[in-house]
Amino acid sequence: MLAALVLALCAAGAAGWGGWQRYQAANDDSASFAQARDDALAAGEQAVQNMNTLDHKTLEQGLDSWEQSTTGDLHRQLVDGRDAFARQITEAKTVSTAKVLSGAVTELDERAGRAGVMVALRVTVTAPEGEPAVKESRLIGSLTWTSEGWKLSALGQAPVGATAG
Repeated sequence: MLAALVLALCAAGAAGWGGWQRYQAANDDSASFAQARDDALAAGEQAVQNMNTLDHKTLEQGLDSWEQSTTGDLHRQLVDGRDAFARQITEAKTVSTAKVLSGAVTELDERAGRAGVMVALRVTVTAPEGEPAVKESRLIGSLTWTSEGWKLSALGQAPVGATAG
């Protein structure tokens, strides 16, 4: 009888401890923050890749992708300059493709709806004649939380070497 009572107490204790551990894991702020960081990074990398990929044969689809990836002043600049940019790409007949090499979140403020990313890219630009030009670059982007998720609100070249100071 005593052994059964001890065994029952051990089982109840183990069940209680397991339930408490599960509760803590489900309500852990660090897990939530890690998920938010991962979401911001994925959105940032995709938006930066979108902004560096454009094919003159599918120009409207590419420009739509640019606009869907952005918000704020950057979005307005793209919308306002769309026709002029479309003419330039159509005349040049270029194809640019970007591949994300790596990325990192540099800032994340969920309450303010702001995030920053740095993305390393390899961009290949192919003109109608000649060899494709390949360039690797690092870009810094600002993200803003919208009703549709993270959107790119600014994008610029990351400083390199001595220019960083």
